[in-house]
Amino acid sequence: MDAKTIDEIIEKYKNPSGMVLGILEEIQNINKYLSKDALIYVSKKINVPFSQLYSVATFYSFFNLNPVGEHIISVCTGTACHVKGAAEILKSLEYLLGITKEESTEDSKFFLTTHDGCFSLNAARCFGCCSMAPVIKVDDKMYGYVTIQNLPKILKEYGWSKK
Repeated sequence: MDAKTIDEIIEKYKNPSGMVLGILEEIQNINKYLSKDALIYVSKKINVPFSQLYSVATFYSFFNLNPVGEHIISVCTGTACHVKGAAEILKSLEYLLGITKEESTEDSKFFLTTHDGCFSLNAARCFGCCSMAPVIKVDDKMYGYVTIQNLPKILKEYGWSKK
């Protein structure tokens, strides 16, 4: 992300109250993740220590510090989804996408990205859709009553094809 774009984002958040969250959220919305270079640049521009920005970025689960895939798949692992098979859904997605912890381009064991950069997979906390468990979210679209059998159909909506 270039400095001009970041400067434009910072300019919108002159009010210190909530400034950091707003800036980081907008950078991530454009760039899909918060790069170290972007955090360093913001730190210097708004006179907030890098360590504080990093602390905020790592505290909130919705911030990504590594590049993510074009499509982000989140599997709910809340109680209702867990009871209804979320772990099996997660394992099936790893298999279908051809990613495992060892092969992933991500460091976190719960955030896996395909080598082609098309999909990122993570486990998420409750989405609040417990009556439709198990639930997954692809980008901003929720899918309820997910089964291992209907995963390929869902993935095909996003350009996936079995290899």
